[in-house]
Amino acid sequence: MRACPAVARQGEGGRLARVIGEMAKKNRSFSYSRSAKSLQDNASNAGAAAGASYTLVGGIILLGGLGYLLDKWQGTGPWGLVIGLALGIIVGFYELVKTTTPRR
Repeated sequence: MRACPAVARQGEGGRLARVIGEMAKKNRSFSYSRSAKSLQDNASNAGAAAGASYTLVGGIILLGGLGYLLDKWQGTGPWGLVIGLALGIIVGFYELVKTTTPRR
C-alpha cells in the first residue's frame, strides 16, 4: 500500500509543514477594510452572472411559494407547487441564458 503524496512529503524533512507554517504567518493581521475591499471587488467582478443566479434561485423560491400558497388556499394538492416550481425554473434559466449569451 502506497502512502498519500502529501504524507510522503511530510516525512521528507517536514517540508510541507514548513510551507504551511510560513503561509499562515504571512497574513496574520486581519483588516476589515481589506476584507470589505476584497468583497466589493469580487461582487463587482461577478456582476451579471451573480444577478442571474440570484434571479434563478429567487424565481424558484417565489413562484414555488406562490404555488404552495395556491395549493393551501384552493386545496388542489401538489399541482400548484409543481407548476410554480416549473415556472420558476423556466424563468430563472431564461434570465440566466439571456444574461450569459453574448449580444450581437
